[in-house]
Amino acid sequence: MLKIVLASQSPRRKKLLSQLGLVFEIIPSTSEEIVTSDIPEQVVTDLAFQKAEEVAKNCSESLVIGADTIVVFEGNILGKPENERDAINMLQLLSNKKHSVFTGVALIATNSESKVVKSHTFVEETIVTFSALSNKEIEAYVAGGSPMDKAGSYGIQDDWGSVFVERIEGDFYNVVGFPLNRFYREMKEFEPNIFSS
Repeated sequence: MLKIVLASQSPRRKKLLSQLGLVFEIIPSTSEEIVTSDIPEQVVTDLAFQKAEEVAKNCSESLVIGADTIVVFEGNILGKPENERDAINMLQLLSNKKHSVFTGVALIATNSESKVVKSHTFVEETIVTFSALSNKEIEAYVAGGSPMDKAGSYGIQDDWGSVFVERIEGDFYNVVGFPLNRFYREMKEFEPNIFSS
């Protein structure tokens, strides 16, 4: 049985992967993220693969999982905010509008010499609609610090970030940071024994 490694220190991804009953260890990637495209699907799959590949080099007989999530509004990629002003600006952009959340996932299986035996990537998109937000609501949310480590400056799963979202089209967990349904379906093809127990 392959050892499962999550190449992410995101507490949200850790919690979601735990929901599936998988036993895994966390080895976060420390490599510099290199973006070579402006196509959202390509960006998230590239970054997810970079994370998984870097960690896989030191993991023998392992299944390494990398993931990356971005928010895209009118063709522009919104990453994590650089500061509070940046977070406020992002939320003002998203107010009363639709945006997309893309999560790319990379799966890498290694042998006893930490060489890549096989790999696979996929991407999931969820469309999110925000209700109209007042400046007071935005500023109060940002002042609480919650948006600072999240793409697009909000978390659908936390305190006030949850009430900003009017509706979603697609996988809720994808917006949290890891598309559980798609991961389960892809994993049954890639490494079916992982869920045999």
